[in-house]
Amino acid sequence: MKNVLTQRQQGLVVVLEDMHDPHNAAAVLRSCEGFGLQEVYFIFQEQKPFNPRKIGKVSSASANKWLDFHIYRSTEECIKDLHQKGYSVYSTILDEKAQSLYETDFHEEKIALLFGNEHSGITQKATELSDHKMYIPMRGFVQSFNLSVTTSIFLFEVTRQRVQKNGLKPLDGEAQQRLLGDFLKR
Repeated sequence: MKNVLTQRQQGLVVVLEDMHDPHNAAAVLRSCEGFGLQEVYFIFQEQKPFNPRKIGKVSSASANKWLDFHIYRSTEECIKDLHQKGYSVYSTILDEKAQSLYETDFHEEKIALLFGNEHSGITQKATELSDHKMYIPMRGFVQSFNLSVTTSIFLFEVTRQRVQKNGLKPLDGEAQQRLLGDFLKR
């Protein structure tokens, strides 16, 4: 557990807006845990809420056991909270007017990656409130990846850039100790 705690990334969270299928969300949680994230934010404004702790133990490989969740009923409230905590919100959007992932510099110390509903993407409110809008250039006939693949691609790129620039910034010692005590109870 101590080894895992030293690899948890500080200042990187994922936000899932109005997920329809809990199993898709569970697959995203697996990627979040694998890339060393600790916090995942859920927004249930239009879709029926579900408890991320109780979903997809198989598809998440029990990743949901090790993550911390924040639940919101409003996109505006969630993004406002993230901004107050110092996060820049990077949203994925199917719009070639947005910036290509390949051209995005994830230089900010605190990044929240926001992903939208599996069918309709992010809401208009999320588009308006996001600090950065990005897309993955597609080379084939299909114009999008599924949610967990998209999330993994973005998490990989942010992590790659962080490692290349300054290395990963782990949680501070106090946060690691607090989290260790919490992990032992899980």
